[in-house]
Amino acid sequence: MKRLTIPTAILSVALSTAVWAEEPRNPLVNGETWDYLRGDILNEAKSVTPGAIFSVEAPYRAHDAATVPVVVTQTDQSVGPIQTLKLVIDENPAPLAAEIQFGPAMAPLSFETRVRVNAYSNLRVVAETETATFIDGRFVKAAGGCAAAATRDPEVAMANIGKMRLRHFDTGPVQVGTRRDAQLMIRHPNYSGLQRDQITQLFVPAMFIQDLQVWQGDEMLFTLTGGISISEDPVFRFAYTDNGAPNIRVRAEDTDGHVFEQVLSKGGES
Repeated sequence: MKRLTIPTAILSVALSTAVWAEEPRNPLVNGETWDYLRGDILNEAKSVTPGAIFSVEAPYRAHDAATVPVVVTQTDQSVGPIQTLKLVIDENPAPLAAEIQFGPAMAPLSFETRVRVNAYSNLRVVAETETATFIDGRFVKAAGGCAAAATRDPEVAMANIGKMRLRHFDTGPVQVGTRRDAQLMIRHPNYSGLQRDQITQLFVPAMFIQDLQVWQGDEMLFTLTGGISISEDPVFRFAYTDNGAPNIRVRAEDTDGHVFEQVLSKGGES
């Protein structure tokens, strides 16, 4: 398979260095929007509990509304692994940003990505274990993220669409059972349908990654069903338990039917 490359400069993206550590805690706030959304988002057959089993980090005041980092970390494993996450941005035009399914190797969960926030909003995380549903989140002050202009010329974006890069941050020997810290980066404009062409001022049609599958060998790590709220050039940082397979396999499909598949070596940056 032909190896696809991305300039090394892109690797300067380090989601975990976001500056929210200096901001005050920003818990969810009361709002009417969630009352309308919760019936569609939640599985009412399960009990719903405040998110005591995981933490959510997101900036109180985002520096860029189009790339707002959000980190979910499981802090209590007594109820079993988190199997599903729903990322919900209450005030976005399409509030359900993503629904993510996790395989056993992802437990205990540590997962990070970037989202668009269109107006001051609760950024809500719904986490499901085998027996219960938990909710937590943060209130984020950001505006205009879904309509923010793309950072790359459309021709450049399309020339590089689907290129991927995998980076591991862990050091030391790796063997079966080692807990690893990885970051997957995918080149894709993830057009929201609310952005305007900077020359014609016409709306750019929506085109975004709607299905993502990530495997180590034949073992599923996670699958993601995404919407317009996942940022341009999606980035996913995650921890997983190494099963000894030499590669990470990725398959992504966007709303225009483009399919991108790549095998990325665990041995280093690829």
